[in-house]
Formats: sequence, structure tokens, C-alpha cells
Amino acid sequence: MKAYRIRQEINGIEEPPGKTWFFELQAGVIDAGRCIQCGTCVAACPSNSIGVDEDTDLPELVKMCTGCSLCWDFCPRGGLRYEALWPPSTIMPGATADEVAASSVERVDASDTYWKITGGPPGDGLGAVTEAYSVRAGARADGAQDGGVVSALLIAALAAGDIDGAVVTRPSDDPEEPWKGVSHLATTAKEITDAAGSYYNQTMALAELDLSRYDLPAKPKIAVVGTPCEIQGIRAMQARRWPSGAHRIDAVVLTIALLCTKSFDYRGLMLDLLQKDRGIDIDRVSKVDVIRGKMIVEYRDGELAVDEPIKNFHGAALKGCDECADFLGRSADLSIGSVGAIDGWSSVLVRTERGHRALDNARGRLDFRELDSPEALVKLDAFDKRVAFDSLRRPFDPDAPLFIDYAEHVATYEGTDRAPVVADR
Repeated sequence: MKAYRIRQEINGIEEPPGKTWFFELQAGVIDAGRCIQCGTCVAACPSNSIGVDEDTDLPELVKMCTGCSLCWDFCPRGGLRYEALWPPSTIMPGATADEVAASSVERVDASDTYWKITGGPPGDGLGAVTEAYSVRAGARADGAQDGGVVSALLIAALAAGDIDGAVVTRPSDDPEEPWKGVSHLATTAKEITDAAGSYYNQTMALAELDLSRYDLPAKPKIAVVGTPCEIQGIRAMQARRWPSGAHRIDAVVLTIALLCTKSFDYRGLMLDLLQKDRGIDIDRVSKVDVIRGKMIVEYRDGELAVDEPIKNFHGAALKGCDECADFLGRSADLSIGSVGAIDGWSSVLVRTERGHRALDNARGRLDFRELDSPEALVKLDAFDKRVAFDSLRRPFDPDAPLFIDYAEHVATYEGTDRAPVVADR
């Protein structure tokens, strides 16, 4: 696309060099079907010019664009080289103190949320990991997914005063949107517990970092639970001391990445493929999960409503997910998911000092064991990278399925107990 083409067509005026407008992001990412609905562009805009379209759940311009270029620069499907945010060393349990220090992100002081990345080639294997476990919560909230670890971590961090709230996903209050996840800043243990469970749609989570609607301290401390792409946006903005308008990126002190290979469009998955095509009574659904290469939907009475290969639902997947090579959430403080752990447990990768503190605070609430199958994580991560590489080599086709034949995908973690899932709370 010719630089500044859209803006020139609108007003016929040649633009000064160095400007990229929201219209370019809209054409190259949103209208092209590549938006992953992370909300980074909304949070990055210093003039608060970008909002969320209530009908499409996509970014939209709500007032004049200033051409500052930040929405494009920080977009994981635009100008962001998110792999540059990954700490470079591969560290596993048993690493020396010097190896751990070499892999860490440098900060001027412990209270500074802005990051300076040490650079170097991205780590192979699981990335920069100081500890790795299979973990489950001793007491799990109703509806919690797998080990219920994330809820336990957040409640412990809240109790310790390390955070004032956490951006999580809870069910929509709109009766016309059953089983739709929406972003919410939980500020109490009950709100965290009420948000337990998984939703398989993206939520524009970083748009929720406009904290003006909440009663918080003057210098709030916020945790964000999100997919790797959402953590990428946070880390990119935290690496630049740039005013971010109403959205408090500086308040984020803990990031938890949910192991993720893809997300879905809410309407396409829940309303079209499940409710309309299969006659599923969405109001009776108690759980939605992706396990062993299948989409599983259960009713509250225990009846199994759907048990089908996940490839049957690829038409509802966000196409931009196909380009992502960050299944493991390498720039987060903690990476958590079901891959690599047996049923009822979660794999937990500790990547930073903040992640270690969050896990340590919750030890009394958790059961630990050795990571069951790290090789399953490595294999699925390698496959995810291969899919991303192939997607970038071929012309983008918005009608193409997200994955190649799912049998090959399943083969990457054959012998493990779990398939990739988007969330684990």
C-alpha cells in the first residue's frame, strides 16, 4: 500500500514525512481482516482518538486523528516487531544466578514499570524461564478452567497489596450476548472469582486500562491477564516513555499470558456455528473448552452438547491469529495454560522477578509438582512458529482456514493430555 494513500485521497494534500494515520491501520489491519482485537491501538493513542465499535468490537476513530503513528507502531499486526520484546536467553530450572540475571529485563528501580530489553536473539525452547511447574489451586472457584491457578494468583496478589485490581474477562451483562467474554477491572476477590473460567473471544482488553471509571489510588497497581498479543502491546508501550492518553500503561505491574494458539470471533463461534448451525441452547451452557483437538461444550446438567474436531470451527477463528509466533507469551511475567500438564493442573512458567513474587505469595493456596511435559510446550510452540512463518510467506487470504489440516497440529502434542487452550482461570 502506497504510504499515506488514504489520507491523500481524502483531502488531496500531501502529508509531511514520518506520519502514519489511523486510516492506514484501518486499511492494512482492520479492513484486511487481520485485527486480533487486543486493544493496543486504543491504549497507545495519546489523544484518545480511537475507541471500540459496539457493533463490530473493532477499533474505530472517534475523533480527529493527529497522525502520531503510535497506533501503527505498537500494533502486533502493524509495525510492532514483538519478538524484539522477548528476553533473549533460554533459562530452565536449575540455571545459575548469572544465567538468570543475564536473561532478565533491566529496570532502573523496582518500582519503575518501564522496561529496557537487553536485546539479543530470541530464546529457543520455552524462552526466559526461571521456574517451571505444574500447579493447581487447592480450592477452585466454580467454573475455573484446568488448575484454577490464575484466580488464586490474583486473589493472593490483591490480599498482599501488590495490586489494586486486575484486568480479567467476565461474562457480558447483555442478555443478547450469552457466553460472550468482556474485559473488566476486578478490584475485589469476589470479582476475580466471578470471572473464573475461559471465554474464547478477544475482548479489546487494553482498552480497559482507562482507569478513570474506577475508584483507585492515585498511583494504581494493575495486573493484566491476557493473550500473548495483549502482553506484547503492553511491553512495547512500557518500553517507550510516551504519554498514552487516558490509558494507564504505567500502572501495569504484573502480566499473565495465557498460552494461546488462536482466538475466535464471538458472533461467528457462539451465535452462528454453535447456536444457529448446531441448535445449542447457549443459556444452558456451563463450559466451553478446547481439548485433545476437539471443541467441547457442556450443559449445566452434565450433558455433552458438542464434541467435534476443532477444525470444524476454523471459520470463526480470527485470521490475524495465524500470523502469531508467540504461543508461549514470552514477554510476560508469568505464562500459564493447560498444555504440558495433566488434567486438572496448569503449566506455569515464571519469567521475571515479579512473576516469582506473585507465585510465591500464592504458595499457600496452590499445589506444585514438576512440569509434566515441557516437550509438549516446545513442540506446540515450534508448530505455532511454523504456521506463522508460512502465513507470512503466502498472500493473505481472509477466507483461508486458520490452520493447515488439524491432524498435523494434533501430532505436535500427541501423547499429552491437553490441546492448546486460550484461557485458564
